[in-house]
Amino acid sequence: MKRILVTATTFPRWKNDPEPSFVYDLSKRLAKRYEVTVLVPHYPGAKEYEVMEGLKVHRFKYFIPKYERLCYDGGILPNLKKYPIARIQPPFLVAAETHAMKKLLKKNKYALIHAHWIIPQGWIAGKIGKKRKIPVITTAHAGDVFHSHSFFLKPFWKSAIRNATYCTVNSTYTGKILKSITTPKRMDIIPMGVDLAQFSPRKRDPKLKRHHHAEQLLLSVGRLAEKKGLTYLMKAMPLVLKQYPKAKLLIIGDGPEKERLIKETKELGVDRSVAFIGKMPNKELPKYYASADIFIGPSIVTKSGDTEGLGVVFLEALASGCAVIGSNVGGIPDIIKGGETGMLVPEQNPEALAKAIVLLLKDDALRAKTIAKGQKHIVAEYDWEKIAKRFSDMIEELT
Repeated sequence: MKRILVTATTFPRWKNDPEPSFVYDLSKRLAKRYEVTVLVPHYPGAKEYEVMEGLKVHRFKYFIPKYERLCYDGGILPNLKKYPIARIQPPFLVAAETHAMKKLLKKNKYALIHAHWIIPQGWIAGKIGKKRKIPVITTAHAGDVFHSHSFFLKPFWKSAIRNATYCTVNSTYTGKILKSITTPKRMDIIPMGVDLAQFSPRKRDPKLKRHHHAEQLLLSVGRLAEKKGLTYLMKAMPLVLKQYPKAKLLIIGDGPEKERLIKETKELGVDRSVAFIGKMPNKELPKYYASADIFIGPSIVTKSGDTEGLGVVFLEALASGCAVIGSNVGGIPDIIKGGETGMLVPEQNPEALAKAIVLLLKDDALRAKTIAKGQKHIVAEYDWEKIAKRFSDMIEELT
């Protein structure tokens, strides 16, 4: 059995961790065919080594453990802003990850390295892979290329892309940005997927509406950060409530915008109609998607260029039988074909958001039609088993 080394900075730290699980979800499917070792940064309280569903997970320490603040809980860029101590840690992370990767490569013979994120994993794997003649797949997840205008970091981005044997991107939009940095040897669009067994209309729980005293249940899931555009959803709510006074919006997630958004709901007089649920284990999410009438992702493009690279939450919502509304930015149009698999609206436009919400609540036939087409699209293009097969075919070709 071929050995594959996967490296990333986003990975569950322990069981039921609300940290995004897409690297884990893909890797555990690849482990059905390969011996997969995962190399990720350590986090206080996490095990340095464990086996998770067949994956050999190594977590390398890169700083004084109790002060490791660079990774997880939102990602490297937000943590650099949030924690002053994190600002001195990037060089330590790169050095520690380089050492840990070389140590694993010395101990075991790997057929291929799969690096998630261009920097630092792609850069480190590209340099080492080139020297040791090991093929490298480097996967961009959007946030790692949207900030590629940095004068200091641009050479590292270029080096990572050029040294990769194969680059994959999660959406058409991410691919355009990556190609604007430099030309990869080979590139393909392979999105992250969704578990159709976990996210299903069968997970619907009628008690949720009653519990939240809602006649119409609206839902938004994700990190409460600027690029999610939730301030525009807050501003849309008074317009929605005029026609549907018993509608309730649930917001699942946490982040730097939370307190400001809570304050905004009070200023707009909608605080009784908006509930901030906080972080939630991934296993609890399916029933919320399946029980909601509409999922709304009002993402924007920030001044720094950051936006939604794909939007796995849209995949989860559609797979669960929930109608979706999203902004026409980033990789969202790959998932939402306006008027067919969901509703696309202009970014930063509360009136357009409210109009789309009211239209889907009012027109049961339209809502059912978009849900049916959306589910068909997800099954055809985003089923995790099909995504894993595409990566597996690539690994076979390269090894």
